[in-house]
Amino acid sequence: MVKEGVDTGGTRANQDGTEEKTDRLSVMDSHGYSLGKIIGTGSYAIVKVAKSQRHSDEEVAIKIVTKTRAPKDYLVRFLPREIEVIKSLDHPNIVKFIQAIETPQRVFIVIEYAENGSLLDVIKKESRIEEDPRARKWFCQLRDAVNYCHDEGVVHRDIKCENLLLDKSHNLKVTDFGFARGHMKPKNGGLPVLSETFCGSYAYASPEILKGVAYDPMFSDVWSMGVVLFAMLYGKLPYDDGNYKRLVKLVQAKVKFPVEPEISIQCKALMEKLMSPIKTRPSVKQVKKDPWVRKDDKTESV
Repeated sequence: MVKEGVDTGGTRANQDGTEEKTDRLSVMDSHGYSLGKIIGTGSYAIVKVAKSQRHSDEEVAIKIVTKTRAPKDYLVRFLPREIEVIKSLDHPNIVKFIQAIETPQRVFIVIEYAENGSLLDVIKKESRIEEDPRARKWFCQLRDAVNYCHDEGVVHRDIKCENLLLDKSHNLKVTDFGFARGHMKPKNGGLPVLSETFCGSYAYASPEILKGVAYDPMFSDVWSMGVVLFAMLYGKLPYDDGNYKRLVKLVQAKVKFPVEPEISIQCKALMEKLMSPIKTRPSVKQVKKDPWVRKDDKTESV
């Protein structure tokens, strides 16, 4: 992480976490970035699009974390882990890390900009995504990204439509590794490395997470992939997360499919496998061999 000894950034933080330029050169200007509009907001961070002078004015995305708003546990534990993980990843379906800059007041994480928004944006705009070709293509790109992460010993733990972006060519990019962990690959074929921390959103969480037991996060990522596929095809989530106790019961039952739209038998069978008890849930490598998924192998990354 690039650290500035003194925040000579020439900006002052507004109450909403945005920044206002003063007469001095801002921290981001000094690093060759011209900040633009806000494209995302959170409790203690915002995301802005920016132009990068060092990359021929190419647009990038910059996550700006305001330290005074963020919990200490996040700053000490999760944020450094997020930066460490995303720096280590290099895959066409994962947003690329460019740079991290830290000042006494803020942390700036510069990443690749996916200009066509999130998968959730597409679903909201179009109600649903057709099975072929887009849902299959985007699911297979998600499969490839997650398979790569798991091979590298990285688990995402927050796979959801909001965290799946689309670049200028409408290829899927996994983003937001705020809950991710590295070094999770079992050594020498040993027992899986378990997690005990609840991460992500209830609606995308596997039964074992919701029950509060130690869980294998690689298989929880696979469950979340199933929820994403269901959301694309039907335009809604498979399980209502409005009532936690009811949700815990629902996720332990077989997933129910709406009558409309009509989805292929092979695709439904895959979703049933993805959102099944952990004893029968496939690994992401097994997902790669699924008949519905393999149909896309010839057209991958089109």
